[in-house]
Amino acid sequence: MKKTSSAPGPSSARTPAPNKKLPPHTGSQHQEPVIPFAPEESILLVGEGDLSFAASLVEHHGCESITATVLEKNLGELTEKYPHAVENVAKVEAEGCRVLYGVDARKMAPFTRKGKEPAGLMDRIIFNFPHVGGKSTDVNRQVRYNQELLVDFFKRAMPSLSPGGSIIVTLFEGEPYTLWNIRDLGRHSGLAVERSFRFQATAYPGYHHARTLGVVRNKQGDVGGGWKGEDRLARSYVFVRKDDVPKPVPASGKRKRPEDGDSSGSDD
Repeated sequence: MKKTSSAPGPSSARTPAPNKKLPPHTGSQHQEPVIPFAPEESILLVGEGDLSFAASLVEHHGCESITATVLEKNLGELTEKYPHAVENVAKVEAEGCRVLYGVDARKMAPFTRKGKEPAGLMDRIIFNFPHVGGKSTDVNRQVRYNQELLVDFFKRAMPSLSPGGSIIVTLFEGEPYTLWNIRDLGRHSGLAVERSFRFQATAYPGYHHARTLGVVRNKQGDVGGGWKGEDRLARSYVFVRKDDVPKPVPASGKRKRPEDGDSSGSDD
């Protein structure tokens, strides 16, 4: 798709509050969550916000090779938006995993092995709730900006994929997110949708959805209140390179159950 030069600010920022609230995901709470990675795999996390997702992967899923990236330039800028992020950074780095600052999803350099024929290092690349940020009420403009963000991200992420690796993007369900047509964006970028599944935040203890503008504060300046993204319906889309043979999640990762009621294949 054609890019424009009018896209606003931080392009790997997290999702702001949606205008319309969806009903809580009560139906999926009794289903076994889908975990699309295994602890021993190399995982790149993009646009991590407060790094609570990364910390959960390390602490509760035993992931050993995490590279977590944030748009903020340094730890000071990150903790200014998310005061509790410093604890999550410590958890991630304590286990030998990496936190990289100043990484823009639209411009990030590839993670590849050096050599005459560089190969991607990452088995899974995960971008949860991508959004350009901003407070624009122009839905069409927001849709276009976020489509451009995703196309640029796909382009930058693909060289980092190891053979058979996958790119996993999670979005809220319902409008305006369905208007982004993420499946088509992936196809036009040389990717195919292997499957999609319901994202369950409860599968990641300690995870909290990070808002684009930082933590919510009340009139007294205290942190708290506002909507909770982890309580909303969300779906993860698993993309693989076209004509590539998908790398299955090793047995140590939780797999999808047939009765999950979620989609598989690239045509749903």
